[in-house]
Amino acid sequence: MDLDYGTKYEKYTKDVQSFCKKYKGVQFSDTPKVPLASNNKSGGHTVTRSEWQKILIENGYFARSVPKEYGGYGGDSDIIKSRIIATEFSNARIPGPMAGQGIDMLVPTLLELGTEEQKSMYIKPTLHGEMIWCQGYSEPNAGSDLASLQTKGELIDGNWVINGQKIWTSTAQYSQMMFCLVRTEPEASKHAGISYLLIPMDTPGIEIRPLVDMTLHAGFNEVFFTDVTIPEANIVGKRGEGWAVANATLGHERGSLANPNATMNRLNQLINRMKKETIDGKKLIEIPVYRDRLLKIQGKVIAFQSHSLRVLSSKLNPGQDVKIAKMIQKLVGTELRHELEGLGIDIMGELGTLYEDSPYLRDGGSWQFTYMYFLGLIIGGGTSQIQKNIISERGLGLPREPKVQGV
Repeated sequence: MDLDYGTKYEKYTKDVQSFCKKYKGVQFSDTPKVPLASNNKSGGHTVTRSEWQKILIENGYFARSVPKEYGGYGGDSDIIKSRIIATEFSNARIPGPMAGQGIDMLVPTLLELGTEEQKSMYIKPTLHGEMIWCQGYSEPNAGSDLASLQTKGELIDGNWVINGQKIWTSTAQYSQMMFCLVRTEPEASKHAGISYLLIPMDTPGIEIRPLVDMTLHAGFNEVFFTDVTIPEANIVGKRGEGWAVANATLGHERGSLANPNATMNRLNQLINRMKKETIDGKKLIEIPVYRDRLLKIQGKVIAFQSHSLRVLSSKLNPGQDVKIAKMIQKLVGTELRHELEGLGIDIMGELGTLYEDSPYLRDGGSWQFTYMYFLGLIIGGGTSQIQKNIISERGLGLPREPKVQGV
């Protein structure tokens, strides 16, 4: 199989390589409060995360197809160029763009369904890392069954007045904005009567309580709303039709929770670690049982990247339905990443059980942290069990799961 991109992309590849060479070793001058796609501490240019975002956008290495008037590059959505960028950045070990709920989930939702005013107000600062968002979906009694949410929104004198509670709200303690689902038509059926609102997090009446998770960090939060009042215009889509908007966002979320390029980067880190760790003086990469496990994971990662190209190719063919493909990407990607991180722990033997401040930690304890983190992502954004049900029912046409009478 010939996987060469052809002469058409030779110059573009060299341009990307030159950029990577120029910025190799770039560091961030501020402490990240939200996850970056990758990070590097080897020295070189020092920039803030926001400055790095702008550099990437200006050179067409991020937000390629987002119009310039909304803060993007304003170019085409060439999937080969996107693959070249990811490959060369990975090879050079320079950081990719910031990720996050605003960038990965809200921006494409607004581009598709937002008003002109909303696009102009929110997309640019979000892409440039100046506005951080959190997602107000899950509630104590509405997790996997999201449509059962009860947080209430009433339209009073031209303003939405919101009361209720959200939970498992990632990055709420750092965010300036939240995109949130509230019930605005309490008499409507479960999936109707929900509206999709944009809420400034400094609005009076919002209380945030951090939740420490199994990574030992406060990765999630509880958020309480008491008479929180926002303008009527802070709604995406029509009143009571937020479920359709929410599903558009969920589609983007499922595609972003397991980035195939980040997975390949992590595989390369695992290979490097296996070249350093030894048993009785022999490198782990040379021991058949470990090498066999590595090769199996490597094969899955390559297949995962090929699947992601299928999803990306839908941009060239608007009639291509990739909703199920995105669900497969979330299902496979999070479980694969958890398996990969698990091998990273296993190759370190007893050192793999260490955590936090031990002087014997490898790679700053990132293997232990990320192993737990991706165990959470197998649940977050729709559990693997629910993803399998959706794929089987909507993708394969299998019978729906039977429902208990009276529920």
